[in-house]
Amino acid sequence: MPNERHILLLPGSLRAGSSNESVLRTAAVVAAALPGVRTTYYAGLAGLPHFNPDHDTDPLPEPVGALRAVIGAADALLVCTPEYAGTLPGSFKNLLDWTVGGVEISDKPTGWINCAAPGRGRGAEAALRTVLGYTGAAVVDEACARIPLERSAVGPDGLVADPSARERIGSVLTRLAAG
Repeated sequence: MPNERHILLLPGSLRAGSSNESVLRTAAVVAAALPGVRTTYYAGLAGLPHFNPDHDTDPLPEPVGALRAVIGAADALLVCTPEYAGTLPGSFKNLLDWTVGGVEISDKPTGWINCAAPGRGRGAEAALRTVLGYTGAAVVDEACARIPLERSAVGPDGLVADPSARERIGSVLTRLAAG
């Protein structure tokens, strides 16, 4: 498809079956029904080495090179991350730290979905916005949404079953693709 937009889905949680994973896996399903949008789910978070500026040189550690390559190949990024202790989880901050020294995120349309319960998640959003500023990401405010998700809204297949939430996820994807 000539005008296809490729969105990389970046999970911030290592926990299998997390709400954040459910949102992004649902985003992949929703995107498949959107004309001109395709997604890739990044599953390498657990395999990234601890960030060390001494190793942020060529040749990069293989998992870091793969991360930067998949980011570079995407037209846009969609993040869904939990909040731990009022900020980003350490593993996801580590992922972002590995991108600061590269140019792959620079000017790349980026959005996020915060699926935390009402009143939660603002610390992660603030930290995410700050760190993305250091990477040079082009945050698309219209593609940053709060879609609180109760565990009961996730079906046995691990996907968000709530039609309203799925519609909002689709809206985020559409805005990000237009980014």
